[in-house]
Amino acid sequence: MNSQNSMASPVRILRLNPAGFPLAWLTKEEAATVWAKGHVLWVLGDKSFEIVGGVNRNGQRSRITLPLIIASVGEVRRQHQHTPLISNRLLFRRDRNICLYCGIKYADAALTRDHVVARSRGGRDAWTNLATACRRCNQRKGCRTPEEAGMPLLAVPFAPNRMEMFALSNRYILADQMAYLESGFSQHMRSLRLN
Repeated sequence: MNSQNSMASPVRILRLNPAGFPLAWLTKEEAATVWAKGHVLWVLGDKSFEIVGGVNRNGQRSRITLPLIIASVGEVRRQHQHTPLISNRLLFRRDRNICLYCGIKYADAALTRDHVVARSRGGRDAWTNLATACRRCNQRKGCRTPEEAGMPLLAVPFAPNRMEMFALSNRYILADQMAYLESGFSQHMRSLRLN
């Protein structure tokens, strides 16, 4: 299914390396540049974008049809070993904006970053030690562990892998792109299911 989208479209093209590991979310214009340079090795997905360019001297308008997932020349090394940087936005997305203590879903502004083991007790600022918490639960738990506070976690905090990070970092993922990324999700991420 081809669709012509305006310049303001939030949809991005997923760029992979030749081995199929995500490299970047590209704008349509960036993807068109990769395509025009002949750097696309293979493509995936049923949907595509049509980019309409200028008119040449013969009166013909240029057009490029871009798939939603492209693999291009580049580094083949597996890049999923590094732990991604933590931000509240990505942490809240990982936990689906749900307080992992009371189970209620909140807007970002009502959420906080809770250290499962408090920093004052040696807890690190690490994905596996961070949970999304509403302000009330975070204050109630304080510097105690969840067990000490009688507030068991509803899910296990985990460090997202590369495929999960690409899913967390983009709010406008189309079905073909999500299906591809989900193939690399851990059991933790599968149980949380992105909204």
